[in-house]
Amino acid sequence: MFVKNTQDETLIKIVNIDELFDPMRDQVHGQEQAGQEEQPPQAFPKSQLQFPSGEALPKCWVDPNYQLN
Repeated sequence: MFVKNTQDETLIKIVNIDELFDPMRDQVHGQEQAGQEEQPPQAFPKSQLQFPSGEALPKCWVDPNYQLN
């Protein structure tokens, strides 16, 4: 799955999708999609990520206190 870094608009390939879905984690590991060669994985704060369309990540993925009403 790909997300976009809001800081520099680069695409990030998520290494472990479970990290993205887990609201208890405030960062995920991914690889920047820059250049011809695959970049090494690094940690990215979820607060700086969004979908490539520009839509924010769902609140249930980022807020550990999220509750459905």
